[in-house]
Amino acid sequence: MSGGGPDAGQPAVNVLTAGAEDIDAVSQVIAEAFHDLPQSQWLISDPVARREILPGYFRLYVEYALAAGVVYTTSERDAAALWIRVGQGAAAEPADYEPRLAAATGPWLGRFKAFDAVLDEHHPAGVHHHYLAILAVLPDRQGRGIGTALLRAHHRVLDREVHASAYLEAASPHARRTYQRHGYVLRSGGSFQLPDGGPSMWPMWRESLPSRDNKRPSQKAAPPESGDLETSGERSAQ
Repeated sequence: MSGGGPDAGQPAVNVLTAGAEDIDAVSQVIAEAFHDLPQSQWLISDPVARREILPGYFRLYVEYALAAGVVYTTSERDAAALWIRVGQGAAAEPADYEPRLAAATGPWLGRFKAFDAVLDEHHPAGVHHHYLAILAVLPDRQGRGIGTALLRAHHRVLDREVHASAYLEAASPHARRTYQRHGYVLRSGGSFQLPDGGPSMWPMWRESLPSRDNKRPSQKAAPPESGDLETSGERSAQ
């Protein structure tokens, strides 16, 4: 998956802020975009069950991001980016998350809980940041600069308005290289692996950058070392 603005020669992408009326459409987009990811296959090995379960699973995170951050989509509803504020008064995880997760994932609950635990273990602690929980583009719409446009939309907010750093987990070496081109660096300790021989993920950090049209210094914080951790809310793969 990629991030940033429109590629050269590609039409402009109309980025919108999603609302409650977009929950179903955005959840379905993410499920389709992530259906074949190694992480999704690790979560649910049966492709039929995966197609049935993932929309309801991702709905949990779309709702949470709407309450605790911001969700971006496009005028064609063919992509989504979920950003969640972490630290300094950020909203807590919903109290009903555990029963809703169980209802959404059924017999696959154990894998989803293990996934949550691994991501929580590696999430940065002790520093305010915005968390890119999900960046998804429909498979037949990829390569058109859509993911880049969604990524840059919030980078402008991070750099010009809130002066906050960003964190994500990349789901593949290709995604890692793409995010590196947008200012993300691999955190100390490198990649981590999902249990039982599962796929690897790459935790990445981006400092906010001084804006050309806003000379206020950015409030930078060094990315925490991998041993300085707390639980948080990333439940997806880029």
